[in-house]
Amino acid sequence: MGRSACEHLAAAGSDVAVLDLDGEAALATADHLTGAGVRSIGLQVDVADREAVDRAYEQVRTQLGPIAILVTSAAVASFVRFTDITVEEWERTLRVNLTGTFHCIQLALPDMVGAGWGRIVTISSAAGQAGSRRQGHYSASKGGVIALTKAVALEYGSKGITANTIPPAVVDTPMFREAQAEGHVPDDEMLARMTPVGRLGAPDDIGAMCAYLCSDAASYVTGQVIGVNGGAVT
Repeated sequence: MGRSACEHLAAAGSDVAVLDLDGEAALATADHLTGAGVRSIGLQVDVADREAVDRAYEQVRTQLGPIAILVTSAAVASFVRFTDITVEEWERTLRVNLTGTFHCIQLALPDMVGAGWGRIVTISSAAGQAGSRRQGHYSASKGGVIALTKAVALEYGSKGITANTIPPAVVDTPMFREAQAEGHVPDDEMLARMTPVGRLGAPDDIGAMCAYLCSDAASYVTGQVIGVNGGAVT
């Protein structure tokens, strides 16, 4: 989903900085975009590390300029019965999914406030809306992302900055395929039957909505939960 968001934003004319815990993946995406004629850099960053995010942002500003658009999609997920969630696993999930989102937004806001224009899109989850069995920690973290996004929208709307969240349901990503291989989620056919539009989501479904929400056309859309989920959650 993160790569698709990068591609759609690049196609819309944005320079793109790709931040990922997997540095090689970040560089590969940046190289792909550079090959398509877009200014892009890839950086290895742990979003749970405040200082690492701050250093990465300084590199972005030096090489690409002030931050005007932010899409946050980094996350960790696991399936554990609620009574078996360890304190360490609970804290790690919130540290990456929620606190990492907080770091990324808070450190980018000064650039947007200074410019009088900004777009923030967080990738939350349908689990943050409806809950998810054996994912109490993940559901809590993504529900927090939804609430955080709404709070930012309320506080910064008057400064030309919008903040919206996209909570996907089932999207064909490496994280999803890993969970499926481990038996945590049903097969594609059953999931398609459970989804009103009759198919799994694709990363481009999410990337396309990111591009819209980051455009001037969406200047009156803020504080919203945009469910790109095929009707799975209404």
